[in-house]
Amino acid sequence: MHIPPYHKKPTWQLFFTGAFVGGIIAYFILIYMYGTMYEELLGENLELTSQVNDLKEQNEALLKDKEDLSEKSEQPSTVNSISVTIVEGDRLKLDRLIEHQLEEMIKEQISHVIGQEIAIIDKSDRLLQSTIENKAFTIDDFTYYFQVKKLVITSDLKIEVIPQLSN
Repeated sequence: MHIPPYHKKPTWQLFFTGAFVGGIIAYFILIYMYGTMYEELLGENLELTSQVNDLKEQNEALLKDKEDLSEKSEQPSTVNSISVTIVEGDRLKLDRLIEHQLEEMIKEQISHVIGQEIAIIDKSDRLLQSTIENKAFTIDDFTYYFQVKKLVITSDLKIEVIPQLSN
């Protein structure tokens, strides 16, 4: 059996050359499309991996905060500081020095509450208020009494008092 000599005819030579060049071009196009698709998938994979790592770190931080908060909630909250403010001090024409001295005297009077649990102080708020209102504070031959206007019991005990001069 004899194979016909197609390789000698110019039309067949052009056909085979075109098919060969077309195959090479198609192969390069396929490689390019695969490369860009693979590059996009790698970029998306890296982005998702980064997001997963961020979420893991955030989850660990939140779990640690939750543990810290649960440990803190088991410990009773205590009073850490006392803040006394004299309101309407200008009504008695008190200067800043006398106001400061009176505030310090009130703080000394109730300094025993520092370090105590807030729940205990909250139960005895009337006693704390009576302690301030029934005590006379003397500065420069003047005796001052105070009426408690506002009493806020948190880790910072805040007290607002109104001064009254004794008769």
